[in-house]
Amino acid sequence: MMKRILLIEDNEHNRYLASFLLKSRGLEVICAVDGPSGLLSAFEQRPDLILLDIQLPGMDGYTVARELRKHLDLVSVPIIAVTSYAMPGDREQCLAAGCNGYIEKPIDPLIFGNQVTEFLTGGL
Repeated sequence: MMKRILLIEDNEHNRYLASFLLKSRGLEVICAVDGPSGLLSAFEQRPDLILLDIQLPGMDGYTVARELRKHLDLVSVPIIAVTSYAMPGDREQCLAAGCNGYIEKPIDPLIFGNQVTEFLTGGL
């Protein structure tokens, strides 16, 4: 069964690159461009993993992660922050909001697919 990834990312180029890399690994990718549409997609699509940009317009990724964690149907779905926030404490803030992992931007096309696969297989 094909694994389903929800990518919540407002930047078109980042969405394209991440989607391309994940689809080339045989993963299904659903995209959302902001927090509210990401929440709706998560509720409707029941992804196996959520890749979440933290710097989103309107509703930031921290808020999205906290909202996702309020729903019992999604509490076990891994949420991975994919963000350019790389200052001391940013990783901890992502984890405190409910994320299970953290990938820094810009993503490295040579290892991004492996990173996501590791999270999918329980390498949290």
